[in-house]
Amino acid sequence: MRTVLVIDSSPNLSTSVSRALTRRFSESWSLSHPGDRIVHRDIGASPPPHLDSDTLAAWSTPPEKRDADGVRRAALSDALIAELVDADVVVIGAPMHNFSVSSGLKTWIDHVARAGMTFRYTEAGPQGLIADKPVYLVSSRGGAYGVGSGGEAADFQETQLLHVLRFLGLTDVTVIRAEKLAFGPDVARASVEAAERLVDEIVADSAASRAA
Repeated sequence: MRTVLVIDSSPNLSTSVSRALTRRFSESWSLSHPGDRIVHRDIGASPPPHLDSDTLAAWSTPPEKRDADGVRRAALSDALIAELVDADVVVIGAPMHNFSVSSGLKTWIDHVARAGMTFRYTEAGPQGLIADKPVYLVSSRGGAYGVGSGGEAADFQETQLLHVLRFLGLTDVTVIRAEKLAFGPDVARASVEAAERLVDEIVADSAASRAA
């Protein structure tokens, strides 16, 4: 049995494109990979809190020396890291918000990127501490920011996420992208349908390789 961690970060709970695509992924995966476990973390509906000095102090205190408040403050970060480490496959729904990621996804990053736990610095530079695994980045955005679009310089969404994931040791990343969603209904529909086809191909290929 494998564990698939599905993270939704859109605060739009009703008409989110990224949510529709992560839902398609998880439902298709469940059908084609019976026995696998889907873990859903909704940081769009319940975003992690912004970091404060007391939380940072709790992180820097050895677990055995934390008082009750320190244990409480470190608990969420510890849980989010454990989910990421324990997963065999990770799916991240990430809409673009003002050229970057949603605030909930940014605070999730802040909680899982912890020195000594998910990365460390060495004489040769930073080293990710999370064992590599397939990560599927479900990206949605209203404009055009891909290679050749002319908008690449304004993409602080996918570029940030790809860098952070590599920094933590996760290099096996596939981007499932639906963009130009604000370019009219026909363009948006075509982009979403292309992303849906890619989701279906990824899930089918995974099921086929597992059965082989």
